[in-house]
Amino acid sequence: MAKVSVDVQDIENILALNPRVRKHSVLIPSIATKKNKAHWKRNEKKCQSCNLLENDFSDIKPTTLSERGALKEAARCLKCADAPCQKSCPTQLDVKAFITSIANGNFYGAAKTILSDNPLGLSCGMVCPTSDLCVGGCNLSAAEEGPINIGGLQHFAVEIFSKMNVPQIRDPNIKKPANFKAKIALIGGGPASLSCATFLGRLGYQDVTIFEKQQVLGGLSTWEIPQFRLPQHVVDFEANLVRDLGVKVEYQRSLSSKDLRVDDLIKHYDAVFIAIGLPTPKINSIFKKLTKTQGFYTSKSFLPLVAETSKKVGCSSMCNSLPKIHGTVLVLGAGDTAFDCATSALRCGARRVFVVFRRGFQNIRAVPEEVSAAVAENCELIGFLSPHKVTLKDNRIFSVTFSRSEQLENGKWITDDEQLTTLKADFVISAFGSGLEDPDVIEALAPLSLNDQNLPIVDSKTLQSSHPKVWIGGDLAGVAETTVESVNDGKTAAWYMHCALEKLPKDSTPQLPLFYTPIDEVDISVEICGVKFENPFGLASAPPVTSPAMIRRSFEQGWGFVVTKTFSLDKDEVTNISPRIVRGTTSGHNYGPQQGSFLNIEVISEKYCDVWLKGIRELKQDFPQKVVIASIMCAFIEEDWKELAKKAQDCGSDMLELNLSCPHGMGESGMGLACGQKEELVFQICKWVRSTITIPFFIKLTPNITDIVTIATAAKNGGAWGVSAINTVSGLMGLDAKGNAWPHVGASRRTTFGGVSGNATRPMGLRAVAAIAQALPGFPILGVGGVESAYSAFEYMQVGASAMQVCSAVQNQDFTVVEDYITGLKALLYLDGKLHGWNGQSAPTIKHQKGKPVQSIRDSSGKFLPHFGHYKKQRDQILSERLKEKVDENSINIEKVNLTTNNNSTTITSIIGRALPKIGAYKQLDNTQQVVALIDDDMCINCGKCYMACNDSGYQAIRFDPESHIPKVNDDCTGCTLCMSVCPIIDCITMVPKQIPHVIKRGILKPAIGISPLD
Repeated sequence: MAKVSVDVQDIENILALNPRVRKHSVLIPSIATKKNKAHWKRNEKKCQSCNLLENDFSDIKPTTLSERGALKEAARCLKCADAPCQKSCPTQLDVKAFITSIANGNFYGAAKTILSDNPLGLSCGMVCPTSDLCVGGCNLSAAEEGPINIGGLQHFAVEIFSKMNVPQIRDPNIKKPANFKAKIALIGGGPASLSCATFLGRLGYQDVTIFEKQQVLGGLSTWEIPQFRLPQHVVDFEANLVRDLGVKVEYQRSLSSKDLRVDDLIKHYDAVFIAIGLPTPKINSIFKKLTKTQGFYTSKSFLPLVAETSKKVGCSSMCNSLPKIHGTVLVLGAGDTAFDCATSALRCGARRVFVVFRRGFQNIRAVPEEVSAAVAENCELIGFLSPHKVTLKDNRIFSVTFSRSEQLENGKWITDDEQLTTLKADFVISAFGSGLEDPDVIEALAPLSLNDQNLPIVDSKTLQSSHPKVWIGGDLAGVAETTVESVNDGKTAAWYMHCALEKLPKDSTPQLPLFYTPIDEVDISVEICGVKFENPFGLASAPPVTSPAMIRRSFEQGWGFVVTKTFSLDKDEVTNISPRIVRGTTSGHNYGPQQGSFLNIEVISEKYCDVWLKGIRELKQDFPQKVVIASIMCAFIEEDWKELAKKAQDCGSDMLELNLSCPHGMGESGMGLACGQKEELVFQICKWVRSTITIPFFIKLTPNITDIVTIATAAKNGGAWGVSAINTVSGLMGLDAKGNAWPHVGASRRTTFGGVSGNATRPMGLRAVAAIAQALPGFPILGVGGVESAYSAFEYMQVGASAMQVCSAVQNQDFTVVEDYITGLKALLYLDGKLHGWNGQSAPTIKHQKGKPVQSIRDSSGKFLPHFGHYKKQRDQILSERLKEKVDENSINIEKVNLTTNNNSTTITSIIGRALPKIGAYKQLDNTQQVVALIDDDMCINCGKCYMACNDSGYQAIRFDPESHIPKVNDDCTGCTLCMSVCPIIDCITMVPKQIPHVIKRGILKPAIGISPLD
């Protein structure tokens, strides 16, 4: 008989690639390794002699993130105090706040924060030169892992919001300006005007009109930034947000002596904003008479032609012809536009692209992101050359001769015509910048004062021109050099236009309204025991409420309620030890914020009772709408409980919380846990307090007990109005190599079991709340334990909690996290049941690699091609052949999801306890409804984690191909879901109904028993 303790041969075959402990050093000849590494390589350099990019306008941004990438990157952020990243942002985005929201899965909250300061937050997330702005100041640049991908996070958050299909509305709580009917004209429909119109609309101005020269809004974003960097549907989304505010648009209207003239506009409008860009390209004299038919383009003629086809703007649906480029292209210039031209030329058919510039590499004006993208696509860079002569052959460009540029010791640059270099070329694209030279436009600017470059003279702080009714922004104002700076010009002009229209002093503190949608109107107030809470988020009795002054600051930030630090009668005064609050070990080697747990051995408040009584009186006087719950503790002494409860009530507390659960220190004095683990003591204390006071009181329950329901029942029977569940879990967090626990106290390095808090306790908290809610229907519960976000609060509410107490999340960050909780909960309630396939604020996962959509590609034999080595080369070649047939302009298209017709938001009352009917005994679970794992080859990154977990912790039901590393689930899968649990890619593995009979392998003693498959 075969040994049951030895794997059968089929299993041994499956285990062929399973890790094994090495018993010997491994030797493989280097010649073999050279061949092997090519097979597995994921960073192979692109083909030098071929162009696989023709017609490929899919996303090339290295900053693009999937939800997985965004969550991990946001968790890595330190969320610094007085964050340098924010100070480096032209629009002053609250970077810390929006990344906090992303880390907590509150993508609406992140988008709201972004769009509040930058109405073009999605465009800027995609094209901002972040290395020179926010990322340049990131404090993590000083750490090994490097700075945060802020642009990618911004892009991700606003893109997710755009899929929610929620309109922008004006905040009804903001008073309209006295002159809200003022007529305001915005000339040009680019980023500056879109931003200006947004803030004017938010302020309440109802007669704002944008005049746009083209038939599409967006300006430079539409016509000069390529589709592969900034898709047109992004620009359209942001333009629609502007229209949501009632802003009007008139197309094919321009600043011209024949159309819109400043002298006429100021007669008919109360305020005018001009942001038409710099429309005239600067051309070197040797190219002045050349045309497109001869192979010469400027950036102003080339990029719009590329946009017209790739973005499907400015032409009919039949427009599908890019500029006919071939052979070698020389792009002249070293700015962002030059590199956009270079990478666009490759997509129009160029085989080789050289970017030629007059100065050295250290003087390249383009941001590093643009330069590295061009280099990655094999664009060659040549510096220190200035155009000297162009040679034509058969009336087409044949070559360009350049003079050598040199910098003298005094810093002056010269060209040396004795050092000449000739480069053969088929096309030249000039990207030497632009200006304002059109006499028709210059004439239309009268009566504005102009400088020697024909640009309006502008106050650089207010952007007001020489005329009091006219403001200038964008490139025309002479300060902005990027999209985000143009957006800030619009923002700045809007405020000072408002000041002028309302006759406010110019030095008035700017108070521009925030981004606002129907989500922000969702009511999240809740009533508990007859007491109204403006929101269900409060601070637990813990270090964040160490003093009444800290509570005051928390109220100012928006917390709906607080539970004071537990205080006692003065005769029971305590003194804390130190150290006493330490990071947990449950998050692994994670240093900094986002700790999954903390451990503390802090006891109750060291302050005298009268300090708390006076503090509560002051807080209730100054914040009558806030709820103050006084946390009190005594030993099992009737007189003490009655005295302290009466004092706590009489000082104005809305409720009391009786702390019968402190897991360390206080129990040794006959308080806290010493009272809370025995149901008869809990019952009696509740009776004493109930006979003394009339306000509601809750019992704070300990999880350090066999059955928490018995204690909750005793509290209810004793007269408590509700319970708070749970307090911290007793634990020993970690020890060093010498056997010393942390924290340890004094020279003897002694410790005690402390209270574990944070996310690590949430499963226990949810279990406790659910069990109490099922056993005591309708009994009010305050949820405590790992409430790190709006989503975790949502979980607590669904199992029966009416409001939640928070501590560790504040210890990880600061009081301002409450805003994330508020916007997050409102979004969850608003979207609940409205978006098909969504999980809260998480959109359905598309097939992707690193956040970018992928196509499923198979070779001629039908074999799937993974994303590495020679397989990737095959994929790229096949995709290239497909793209030559058609321009790929929709690779990262935002798919909006229509909300259901039910416009009413889910209410808090309706979600409290709604999960309880689905929670029950194990015997109630249906073992005939079996599932199996399904792996998505397109999203798989071939790590084999599923394979290893299944082998050594499961059922050996996954085969791992030795050549392609593609895992395949076989018929032995029992649906345990371990593979999905360890998979690093969200939704790469899903559990689906089993379609074949479920055969249970019980061993060799009895025949296998089968269960029929699901219908």
